[in-house]
This record gives sequence, C-alpha cells and structure tokens, in this order.
Amino acid sequence: MKFRTEIDKPQLKGRIDYNSKIVTLGSCFAENITKRLASAKFCVKHSPVGILFNPASIASTLTAFAERSAVDCGRIVRRSEGWVSLDCHSELTMPTEEEAIKTLQNAIDEGHKLLRSATCVIITFGTAWVYEHIATGRVVANCHKQPSREFCRRRMSVEEIVALFKPLMEGVLRDKHVIFTVSPIRHTADGLTENCVSKAILRLAADTLSSTYDNADYFPAYEIVTDDLRDYRFYAEDMVHPSAQAVEYIWQRFIESALADSAVELLPKVEKIIAAATHKPFNPNSEEYATFCKRYLKEAQRLSMIDFSAECEVFERYSK
Repeated sequence: MKFRTEIDKPQLKGRIDYNSKIVTLGSCFAENITKRLASAKFCVKHSPVGILFNPASIASTLTAFAERSAVDCGRIVRRSEGWVSLDCHSELTMPTEEEAIKTLQNAIDEGHKLLRSATCVIITFGTAWVYEHIATGRVVANCHKQPSREFCRRRMSVEEIVALFKPLMEGVLRDKHVIFTVSPIRHTADGLTENCVSKAILRLAADTLSSTYDNADYFPAYEIVTDDLRDYRFYAEDMVHPSAQAVEYIWQRFIESALADSAVELLPKVEKIIAAATHKPFNPNSEEYATFCKRYLKEAQRLSMIDFSAECEVFERYSK
C-alpha cells in the first residue's frame, strides 16, 4: 500500500560536477541550495545583492551583472535602519547614502565577475506578484517599508516573464547551464488563493523557458514539497517554510537529478574528509590522532580539484 505519490527522478539535460562554477539567484530556495552545495565543497556563490523574490528583479539583476551597470542613485532610499537600494535585499542596508551606493556597486562588480566565469546558473522564482515604483514605473526588488502610496501592486504574466528572460537566455546565459526552480515557500501575505495563481504562472514560465532553450533545465522543488511530501509534518512551525527534514529530502533529490555521476561518486569521500576535520579527539596530541590526520591530509590533497584548504590546515596542525 502506498501512502504518498513520489515524483519521478527529473531528467536534467545538464549536470553539475566539481569543476562547475555555480551562481544562484532568486528566493530563499536558491540561498538554501547554495548552502548545501557549498557545504559539499562545490564552487558556488549566491547573488551578492541578496534574496530576490520576483522574476523581474532577477532578470534586471542579471542584466546589471552582465553590463556591470553603475548604481542608479535615484533608487537609493532611507529606512529606519539606514540607506539601501530598491533593487536589492535589505541586508545591503548601510548607515549612509554614500556607503549604500558603494556597497551595491561592489555587489554588482562582484556579480559581474561571478556571472562571467559561471558555468551553471540556478534561478529560483518566488512570486509573480510585484510592486512597481509609481514615480518610475519600474519593478522594485524590495519596498523597504517605504509608504505604500508610492507603489502599485500587480501580477506578472507568463508572457511577460518569458519576454524578460529571452534576451538573457540568448545573450549572457547562452553558454551556461541554467536550472530554473520555483520556490516551494508559500507567500501567505499574498493570500493562499493568490499564491496558487502566482505559483502557477511561475511554473508555466519556467516550463516555457526550460522547454525552449537546450541549455535550460527545470528542477521540481515546488512539486516535491507540495505533491510528494504534501503533509504539514514536512513544514516548519510557521507552516510556510519546509522543515529541516523536507530540505534534506529535496537536497537528496537534487543530488540524484542535478549532479554528474563523477560528483555523486566523490560526494561521500568529500563528506568523510569534512567530518574528519571537525572530529574532536579525546587527545589531539596523541600519535593515533597524528596518524589519523596524516591519512586524511593525503586524501584531501589527492582531490586537488576541491578546495580543502580549511580542512588541510587542521590536518597539518596535528599531523606533525
């Protein structure tokens, strides 16, 4: 007897290995995948401008990275905590306007370098609802608690999202492996009914893009949570975010679908070296622990394509 409907293993056209250089952009899921990949020693960076929820802001950020655009000073606003741009997350808030401009420009410069060298870009759509700055008619990444009268809330269409990404897919992203995902996190502030429509739009847009371009894939993080797990025991206390157990399950499915066979084969060895470096011996000055460290130091040095600098520092310290 089956008590849940499992999603078939997604067949991604591209695969990630330990030679891949990965950049992630979008909502919280992109940040979570970044942490998981980084902890497994993949070369990965999340967008320097922070979490982005809507496709329009993701597309404009990619364009800014590609063109190494100068900061639009007219988009810098003051909030109670300091100054920040309407084009980035609140984590880039700075005490002064000048610092905010400099911080965002540094983030764009870093994004330019990351995007230029990236072989894989993971993009997560969070919501199709956007806020347009009435004064400019431009979508903002974050309202930063500015007066609501300054913004107009509307919902993007499938066609609008696809049109925004078409020049990117045929331009700066054309030679990169692009993985689209839809965040499984529900935007309850939009209302559950509106959230369902929003996710449907994002899913159709992701499907259109991944079907149209040979270098694009779709990973079903949204479906895994809502259709495979579909039980509140797989949600955190807020009943919105996936639980730690659900995140682990998504990660395992991502490994099966997105990683090359060579990476899957190396992953247990990588995890073993990381665990060895964090091991707390009863007597760190013993001959036994020195032998232990020497063995894992050789293992880490043998996998030269992976950055084990922090682990090697530990092994070298105690293997003398």
